[in-house]
Amino acid sequence: MIDWNDFEKVDIRTGTIVSATVFEKARKPAYILHIDFGELGIKKSSAQITSHYSTDDLIGKQVIAVVNFPAKQIANIQSECLVLGAVEEDGKVVILQTERPVKNGIKIS
Repeated sequence: MIDWNDFEKVDIRTGTIVSATVFEKARKPAYILHIDFGELGIKKSSAQITSHYSTDDLIGKQVIAVVNFPAKQIANIQSECLVLGAVEEDGKVVILQTERPVKNGIKIS
């Protein structure tokens, strides 16, 4: 169990994917996403979401991500945020989204 103070340390925000490319150097199939978080700027993420989405499907899609993890080196990129998703029993990921479009960078609470 965590307490409320622990939860408040996690900075979860809305962002819009502005580019998505196949991550050729990833060990598992993944995309490199550039996500616009409004005032926080554009952040990169490596996302293993290739089962349900093509790169074209992702452009303009609003996502929810954790933005305050330290950058993580994954192959040749620094992943700066973690896109959140529901992991199905077979390991495929469905990205989490807001019910309607909202401003980029809005904090999730």
